[in-house]
Amino acid sequence: MSEKLPIRDLDILLAAAVAAPSMHNTQPWRFEVDGQVIDVYLDGSRTLPAEDPTGRAMRIAAGAATFNLRCAAESLGYGTWFGLAPYPEEPDLLARVVLEPAGARNESLCDLAEEIPHRHTDRNPTDATSVSEQLRVQLMQAAYAEGAELNWLEQDDVRAVLDLVLDTDLREIGDWHRRTERARWVGGERATDGIPSSALGPRAASYPSPVRDLATRPDDHLRPIGKFEPHPALAVLSTSSDKPADQVAAGAALERVLLTATRAGLSASFLNQPLEFDDLRREVQSLTQQQGHAHMVIRFGHNHPHDGTARRPLADFLPRDPS
Repeated sequence: MSEKLPIRDLDILLAAAVAAPSMHNTQPWRFEVDGQVIDVYLDGSRTLPAEDPTGRAMRIAAGAATFNLRCAAESLGYGTWFGLAPYPEEPDLLARVVLEPAGARNESLCDLAEEIPHRHTDRNPTDATSVSEQLRVQLMQAAYAEGAELNWLEQDDVRAVLDLVLDTDLREIGDWHRRTERARWVGGERATDGIPSSALGPRAASYPSPVRDLATRPDDHLRPIGKFEPHPALAVLSTSSDKPADQVAAGAALERVLLTATRAGLSASFLNQPLEFDDLRREVQSLTQQQGHAHMVIRFGHNHPHDGTARRPLADFLPRDPS
């Protein structure tokens, strides 16, 4: 067994990891630490069997948490090497991160580590300022650095995605399993996980909206109305293959993109409901005119400061002490 990590360093590493986004803020990770090796596992008690039956969204979340671990490690002076979904016989083990003394610092990861506390999903209207071509290219490069592609949609394709959102909503009308599951995680006051009513943003004045309305409670359906941008900037994050390791890599790419956007003064939210149905997911990918598998539909805009959603205590993510 290698030398143990200092408690302070471990706390910083795990706090960064769990700040990653996850579907409905379920925080579906657990970590096992052996010396300077950190394993990232799925937490099977926090699944979404109705909305994420294959676990793809959980694996994306684990990839995002792993990327944050790498950034935090660099900021503490460690280098890292890692494997994604390293053992097929252990499907719940999604990443292994090994820390070691660093030589030269990875300045790009150190810079992104500073943005981790400031990255929050923003479901509020954004202004009409377009995302510059330079920023679009930077975000595409961020995705590419982690083995994924980010394809920006033209306005005709944006409208096509919104049509798929409508299709999704129609499919969900009689699906009480999805509604019940979502109600478990969304709405009300939430101190440790899930999405509180205060983070839902306003209701859209028009339909379909470029922001997912997650409301499940009567009061949430009556929250104030906001006018969203008429020409949202949407991009699709994809990978060439769709194995578990590819989905974890997509999560790492997602988080690098989101932190790069945060550093540039952009916020992001997600319009992923069409991706929860295989046929609609294929249609989203076809809009990119590229081969591959769509994992996220991301809306970007110029952000405004706001609070994020809560996280569980760090001890909850580690094995319980048998003593």
